[in-house]
Amino acid sequence: MTHHAQPQPVQPVPPAQPVRPADLVITGCTVLVHEGDGPEHLAFRPDAGIVVRDGAVDSVTTAAAASALPAVERVDARGQAALPGLINCHTHAPMTVLRGLAEDLPTEEWFNDVVWPVESNLTARDVELGARLACAELIRAGVTCFADHYFAMDAVADVVAESGMRALLGQAYFSSQGPEGRERSLDFALRRRGGADGRITTALAPHAPYTVTDSDLAATAELARAHGLPVHLHAAENRDQTETSLARHGATPIEILERTGVLGTDVLIAHGTGILERDLPLLARAGGRTAVATAPRGYLRFAWPTTTPVRALRAIGVDVGLATDGAASNNSLDVWESMALTALIQKQTEGDPRWLTARQALHHATDQSARAVGLGETVGRIAPGRRADLVLVDLTGPHTQPVHDLAATLVHSARSGDVRTTIVDGRVLMRDRELLTLDVPAVVRELERRLPELVERGHGRRVQTYDT
Repeated sequence: MTHHAQPQPVQPVPPAQPVRPADLVITGCTVLVHEGDGPEHLAFRPDAGIVVRDGAVDSVTTAAAASALPAVERVDARGQAALPGLINCHTHAPMTVLRGLAEDLPTEEWFNDVVWPVESNLTARDVELGARLACAELIRAGVTCFADHYFAMDAVADVVAESGMRALLGQAYFSSQGPEGRERSLDFALRRRGGADGRITTALAPHAPYTVTDSDLAATAELARAHGLPVHLHAAENRDQTETSLARHGATPIEILERTGVLGTDVLIAHGTGILERDLPLLARAGGRTAVATAPRGYLRFAWPTTTPVRALRAIGVDVGLATDGAASNNSLDVWESMALTALIQKQTEGDPRWLTARQALHHATDQSARAVGLGETVGRIAPGRRADLVLVDLTGPHTQPVHDLAATLVHSARSGDVRTTIVDGRVLMRDRELLTLDVPAVVRELERRLPELVERGHGRRVQTYDT
């Protein structure tokens, strides 16, 4: 008798799971990618696509592959380069309200006769308006993150949250304010860190070794270690400050930071054009993460004889980020200009046309600057898992054609006005040059009404005295 196998029931095939649409897909661009550490590992991927999900880069792929994906929002970026958003590693955003007010003056007169008397007038509303103007300028210039060091910083934090930008914020203080100044700096840092959906990080912000006592600097270093906070301050801004510090205290500003423990924290030093060779071993063996922000246009403006020693700092492993300082000393918050000036001034200072190359300048503008503000694992590269902070730069203008070397084109030919689109955390803040989160005309109208009281300086007040 023949036995026949019983037919097995057919298992139903589960329906294919629908692919969740990407939040944002960018296609057709040339993407700057980091294929390792260091400027020699920068590469450009043509005809590429970027896929963004949940505020982060999901993948960098081909334009064809990205185009095939469903997406909530799309950007056709043909003829454009995609770069990590630029980072302004040291500025005073509210000082946009002082732009052009103190021109053609030496540093001491600039501070004592104009800037510090006028700053004594500023209200929290003035700070807010200045921050709004600054954020609009930064977004239009392709800057997605900035490190700010000023007063009334709750107003600045609110603007950062509203504008969609990313920022490292510190409430500045002088020892002349008494213990309350340092306490307010700590209170702000603890209250506001992690704000704006994580886009705000905070720092303790003593002004400088010449305006903050050794005991206050030492207390700040202890607070930084106790609370896991970085320190952001001015130090060795110029050679005169260093020479005066040596004459008065027998130590350079960097040596003061070392003996007070500040160099043992994660510290961001603004300017450093007065850093001496004797300071380099201290910076090299500092226990924390030490970085320096360079803002070359201001040094030219004040006729300082030296610039940030970028080559020497890099040789000892110190990160150097790009900055503008405030608009009162720079007249601009244009990090593209800082990138080009840094490259050119370094060539002249070192007497070496092979230093600083365009690729090195791009490395400082992206990876180095991200590390300088403590975000080296978060932004600074367009790569899977990194936050989607990026900008699209139009390369079709006559001043950017033809392209023989894309790195050189971006550093020395492109301008901030070539930025078409600015994206932070996957959110488009500017599209085709249109700001989407800030109302500039309204800010300008209110500032014009407030200017007469804001610029008054016949009252005899000043927030501090510049006497290094």
